Amino acid sequence: MTTPWTVAPQPVGSPESAELLREYLIDVADRWYVLYEGRTTTPDEIERHLAEDPSDDLAPPDGVLLVARYGGEQAGCVGLRRLDGRTAELKRMYVRASRRGLGGAALLLNAAEEAARAWGVERIVLDTRQDLVEARALYARHGFAEIPRYGNSPYAEVWMGKQLAALPR
Repeated sequence: MTTPWTVAPQPVGSPESAELLREYLIDVADRWYVLYEGRTTTPDEIERHLAEDPSDDLAPPDGVLLVARYGGEQAGCVGLRRLDGRTAELKRMYVRASRRGLGGAALLLNAAEEAARAWGVERIVLDTRQDLVEARALYARHGFAEIPRYGNSPYAEVWMGKQLAALPR
């Protein structure tokens, strides 16, 4: 049986990528604003956040944006950027609500791990928030464990990492 899912790199500056990255930001920002301010984000706040934290670092040679499609329609994304020769960082993990629970997140994580191994890195790290319970559970199911804090994201509350097995030679 053929899966309706595919994952492939897509230019981070494409209109399709911009649409997914905006949806990702709205999803996580709305959850933060509802939790801490009792309201969702405004369009101006989304534009400000996009300008303050662009995704330009998810472009080659030291980054990649992987886009998942379900039945040919884009349904999610994950970014990966090289931090150094040994470590890559997972960024912007997102699956559209209408496609959640269908295996797309696992497929995106596996594709990100393959990309990291192809770069020759030994581990993947990420940061997330306490309230993103589903994301933290997904990462834990896929072998990520809490690690000491790294980076300076003002929204990060949990840091996770995973050692990667080397590609077979």
